[in-house]
Amino acid sequence: MAKPDKGSRIVLVGIAGIASLGGFLFGYDTAVISGTLSFVRTQFELNPTAEGWYVSSALVGCVLGVSGAGWLSDKYGRKLILLLAASLFSISAIGCAVSGSFSELAIYRFIGGMGVGIASMLSPLYISEISPPKLRGRLVALYQLAITVGILCSFFVNAWLLTSSGTSVFSNKTMQLIFTEEVWRGMLGMEAIPAIGFFFLVITIPKSPRWLVVQGKIEKAKAILKSLVGGEEAEKEIEEIEETVAMEKGSWKMLLQPGIKVAVFLGVALAVLAQFTGIDAIIYYGPRILEGAGFGINDALGSQVIIGIINVLFTLVAIWKIDSIGRKPLLLIGTSGMLISLTAIGVLFAVGIAEGILLIVFILIFIACFAFSLGPVVWVLLSEIYPTKIRGRAMSIATVATWIGTSIIGQLIPISLEGIGPAFTFWIFAIFCLPTIYIGWKIMPETKGKTLEEIERYWLNY
Repeated sequence: MAKPDKGSRIVLVGIAGIASLGGFLFGYDTAVISGTLSFVRTQFELNPTAEGWYVSSALVGCVLGVSGAGWLSDKYGRKLILLLAASLFSISAIGCAVSGSFSELAIYRFIGGMGVGIASMLSPLYISEISPPKLRGRLVALYQLAITVGILCSFFVNAWLLTSSGTSVFSNKTMQLIFTEEVWRGMLGMEAIPAIGFFFLVITIPKSPRWLVVQGKIEKAKAILKSLVGGEEAEKEIEEIEETVAMEKGSWKMLLQPGIKVAVFLGVALAVLAQFTGIDAIIYYGPRILEGAGFGINDALGSQVIIGIINVLFTLVAIWKIDSIGRKPLLLIGTSGMLISLTAIGVLFAVGIAEGILLIVFILIFIACFAFSLGPVVWVLLSEIYPTKIRGRAMSIATVATWIGTSIIGQLIPISLEGIGPAFTFWIFAIFCLPTIYIGWKIMPETKGKTLEEIERYWLNY
């Protein structure tokens, strides 16, 4: 299949970039709390369980959001439900900034979590459905890049607000409370700006052509594809989509077919294992871990910014190579590096030398390995390995598993850090790298350069 011309490629990148903003909000929303934890814990006098709930309330919201997003997007379309996600992000950000109690704060974090859950499933799914095979890996990886940029942005915002809070003076009492007296409110509330922007930008993007074919709106789908890949390629793609959709049963029973069951297992297993390899420990609790290792709060937040920059840079490596090297090699190389770095971090804590530069070095190696491998590869795979008619519902299963795993990790990390200590915590993360490597080596197929319909036929004939 030929690549789209330069003009069409620019349009494709623009549309994928807009959809990827869901990833930016995902990254910002999940990482911003790393800078607010110590303030919220002190202000509301939280014990480890309540602190875990502050983190995992949003993650539980993610599970609920994803659970409904698959069915809703299959029924009403990807675009409409992305607009719903943008609305939830906006409500959450504003609500968190003005919360009057810890209970209110947790409720608004829960609402934001629903937005994260919806976006985490629909943004990569939508991008995969509008992308030609030779660009799909890169375009879907833009979503992971957006997550890392959102994470980095939250670190910058946290550090900036923390630094400026001591000198900022507002005549308005509410603004003074949000940005000076209780700066954690500003950290959470700043998300409203990109959330509102996301809402209005999503209005401008087309509906998914594959979803339109399933709905019987062939001419609308064809018109969209022509604008993206040209007339001749659009005709071929529509024909291939129609042939493949005709083979599908379009019901939950399809998930029980032998090959589809393997695809679902692959997606669920990699999604869960990606969370249990420790990325959330660094993103959510990085400042706390670094404070415990002897860094001050300002130094810890500054180190988080460096972590965020490395995350972005090595995600660019994935975007550069995922469609040439392929998904499998990136996954296997990166996860092996994660295994080594997690083991080393545990050793540093165990022998009592975690106060120096070595800790930061191995954390950065871990982040780099995750950023060019497991992070983007999982989202690319989830967006491309399921049948068209049930893609939303099938992907929601894997994404629900992601957020259930993340919820468990978010709740257990503070308890684990205090109970068994950081050394054993990181060694447990290292152990989870082993089944990830095995699954990537033995079960996961290479999907680079294949159309979504070719991948689907692979599973149907498994």
